[in-house]
Amino acid sequence: MMPIHPHAGMLPEPETLVDVERLVAAFFSRKPDPELSSQRVSFGTSGHRGSSLNGSFNEDHILAVTQAICMYRKKESISGPLFLGIDTHALSEPAFVTVLEVLAANGVEAMIAGEERYTPTPVVSHAILTWNRKKDKGLADGILLTPSHNPPCNGGIKYNPPHGGPAGDEVTSWIEDKANRLLERKLRDVPRVSYEKALSAPTTHRHDYLGAYVRDLGSVIDMEVISTSGIRLGADPLGGAGVAYWGRIAESYGLNLTILNKTIDPTFRFMSVDWDGNIRMDPSSPYTMQPLIEQKEHFDVAFACDTDYDRHGIVTRSTGLLQPNHFLSVCIDYLFRHRNEWPDDSMVGKTLVSSSMIDRVAAKLGRKVYEVPVGFKWFVDGLLEGSLGFAGEESAGASFVRKNGRVWTTDKDGIIPALLSAEITAKTGRDPGELYRKLTSDLGEPIYRRIDASATPEEKAKLKQLSAEQVILDALAGEKVRAILTDAPGNKKNIGGIKVVSDNGWFAARPSGTENTYKTYAESFLGASHLDAILSEAQEVVHRALSQGR
Repeated sequence: MMPIHPHAGMLPEPETLVDVERLVAAFFSRKPDPELSSQRVSFGTSGHRGSSLNGSFNEDHILAVTQAICMYRKKESISGPLFLGIDTHALSEPAFVTVLEVLAANGVEAMIAGEERYTPTPVVSHAILTWNRKKDKGLADGILLTPSHNPPCNGGIKYNPPHGGPAGDEVTSWIEDKANRLLERKLRDVPRVSYEKALSAPTTHRHDYLGAYVRDLGSVIDMEVISTSGIRLGADPLGGAGVAYWGRIAESYGLNLTILNKTIDPTFRFMSVDWDGNIRMDPSSPYTMQPLIEQKEHFDVAFACDTDYDRHGIVTRSTGLLQPNHFLSVCIDYLFRHRNEWPDDSMVGKTLVSSSMIDRVAAKLGRKVYEVPVGFKWFVDGLLEGSLGFAGEESAGASFVRKNGRVWTTDKDGIIPALLSAEITAKTGRDPGELYRKLTSDLGEPIYRRIDASATPEEKAKLKQLSAEQVILDALAGEKVRAILTDAPGNKKNIGGIKVVSDNGWFAARPSGTENTYKTYAESFLGASHLDAILSEAQEVVHRALSQGR
């Protein structure tokens, strides 16, 4: 286990805050070296991310990626508008300027926000799908400027094609390749105009993201039952892109909602620091969420989202901050029993490292589970076509379809799970924490843990390429092994690691996509000692795999 920082859960020391002026200056002045792998464009599970201070997220990266996206649009005949979203990280603002300059120079119709400035990731997905509904040409797509919940020194750029969700590997590989070629050619093939000219260009349009999204919420959430119940709700914007949304939602639907902090500050000095002493806008972290947890008695249910609002955190009076897997289980149990218009064969989507409690809840409901590798992109098609009613991942990302069973968003939406926690509380008279306890009394109580460990790039490559035949394991912590997986059962895609399953426990090990670490996830329905045994055996399996060929 990693040591917990002594200041975890406390406000940051002033000297630890990011120097925003230095950060922005480096964005424009530092030129990345495309000969260094650490300074090339690299799309992970959620776009290209990095920091201007180490040469991994600078203006040249944005110029190259934006131009590559314009080239991809031309190749794929994507001729509709591009919806451009931005979060509150310090590097998102200058990146927005650069993106708009390139889009205008390429004649791309760009849709930007109005006075609210910031646009959550799910709102962009919603806008893309709304535009593309019943169209087969002139389709829209989107760019999102966000590093998600990552620390204030980070920036990020992500592309969502016309399906509205995160781009798949084939698309991101193409964009990444073209962007790096543009870097190698010193950006000679990247046109741009001044920011003033881009803002006034006939191709740049103001779009009412906020109004369109809020007006449509009643199609996915029972806003009336929340309003008439009068339950007390708390929302902490965490200084993120949805800061203007909670007030409009409360006003539009008559909710008894208190907004705890409307501050926007790119240093995020108002955030309590995470487990490692870093500021991280992660609503699933008890350290980040400490200020809201301390106020749980004031509300029937409270919630927060990360900086781009694609993750949620739920705080209940009964249990405090709910672990993501716990709330996902409650959501699934509630939604599939209360959405009567959903098709009888709609499935539950989960990532392979999410809790097996989800499988037990789905079995009780008579619903199939669609299990995929890590990454929300694997849920896009199922949400779009309606074969998935709900899709969620262990890192507190989820989306689900409208009350009529049609697609809402194909990207993670932190706002609707937050509002669903209010609907659940209003409708059942019990908060999600109480309902999870009821599930555990019926289906068993799992214990879940994730451990990160150091690994070299060579070791990560070995783990990623591990085959089931290389894992010799008949029993896991005293139980017969039921499956050894290197491909996800739902879509048969490689999981980039290994998962071993028994009747009452499992573990999965996979390399990190962004750091020199590997992650081991484990769960047991038989208690803490059984979980410890699973983790011990998991580490032996991984150690043997990494030792091969030395």
